[in-house]
Amino acid sequence: MQLPVLKAVAMIATAFALPAFAGQSTPSARQQDLSVTSAPLIVSGVQATRVRHFGADARLLTVSPLNPSDDATFAALKGITAQNFVVEAILKGVPIDNASTARGFVGIAFRISNDLTRFEAIYVRPTNARADDQLRRNHTTQYISHPEYPWERLRDQHPGKYESYVDLDADRWTKMRLVVSGSSAQLYVNDALQPALIVNDLKLTPASGGIGLWVGPGSRAYFKSLKITVKRP
Repeated sequence: MQLPVLKAVAMIATAFALPAFAGQSTPSARQQDLSVTSAPLIVSGVQATRVRHFGADARLLTVSPLNPSDDATFAALKGITAQNFVVEAILKGVPIDNASTARGFVGIAFRISNDLTRFEAIYVRPTNARADDQLRRNHTTQYISHPEYPWERLRDQHPGKYESYVDLDADRWTKMRLVVSGSSAQLYVNDALQPALIVNDLKLTPASGGIGLWVGPGSRAYFKSLKITVKRP
């Protein structure tokens, strides 16, 4: 299954029937707001539905089955690929039930391969952020690279390097800004001027790939809005 390359901004605007992004595009970048409720998706291990949540239209992703054997659980945005980019999203993740060990895993997948078998992702565990256990708090953000580097391997081999603490309110929408360039990625949360997580050694060779919505096991992931700025080489 192929993920076609990103077309011109004007074509994206027509496809999603949205007003132009507020701000001027420059020769070095293309930027566009996307409607996550109507954007066509290519799903991998998830179900995607349109819902109303917290007074807003949103796209809901749930894992199918509930507890998958790996973390290839995402919905790629059909027709969009990029190597260097900025993704700005408003999202919310909640555990499916209180008895679950899930943390409301929600985030962004990127550099997704054409066959959907390889990708990287940065996500948050919202219910960890204000836990009484400091160790849990330190596991609020996370980077993974599928399939070679799941969170278990990264935590075991490099404790604390690919995850961090950031304050989140699990009962509110979270703003996430992900900046990817070359072999580095930076995650900014809720308009913070400094990144909550810095990864300077992304595991996949820098190359163009798909961008998608990511959800973890035992969680519901709600996506309210999405804006992508693709940086030209």
